[in-house]
Amino acid sequence: MKRILALLPLTLLLGGCGPKPPKAAYPELNETATLNGSLPWNPRSGRVITSWINPGQSMTTLYGDDTAVNYARSHADGKYPFGAKLGAVTWKQQEDPRWFGGRIPGQVARVEIVVSNGAGGSYTKYEGAPLKPVPGSDPERAQFLLEQRAAVMP
Repeated sequence: MKRILALLPLTLLLGGCGPKPPKAAYPELNETATLNGSLPWNPRSGRVITSWINPGQSMTTLYGDDTAVNYARSHADGKYPFGAKLGAVTWKQQEDPRWFGGRIPGQVARVEIVVSNGAGGSYTKYEGAPLKPVPGSDPERAQFLLEQRAAVMP
C-alpha cells in the first residue's frame, strides 16, 4: 500500500506532461494591426496623447512626437509649437481571440498626420493596404485633431 501511495504523485506528475502546443496556436503579435506603407513619420514611434472608440466599429489612438506630447500635457488650447507632429491611427475592431467579449485593433482603416505650423497644421490622410496618401486636405479634421485634450496619465 505504501508503494502505491509513493508512486501516485510521480504518476500524476508524469501523466500531466505532454508536448507543447505549436507556437502558431499562440501568436505573439497582432500582425493585422501593423502599419504597412510608406509614411513620412510613423505615429507609433511617438507617444500616446489620447484615444477614442466608435463601439463595434473602430478605435483611434492619437500619437505625438515629444514636442506635441509635452505641449498637450501642459496646454489645452490646441496651438502646438511649429513643427510638432500628431498622428491619428484608426483601426477597424475585431474580436479578441484570447478574451471572450474583448475587442482589439484589426485592419488599419486610416492614418492621419498633422504637422503644426503654429496657426493650425498641414494635414495628410493615408488609406489602403499598403497605406497611400489620399489627395486633398481637410482643415476641419486637422483642427479637430489639434483640439484633442491629452488623456490624464498616472
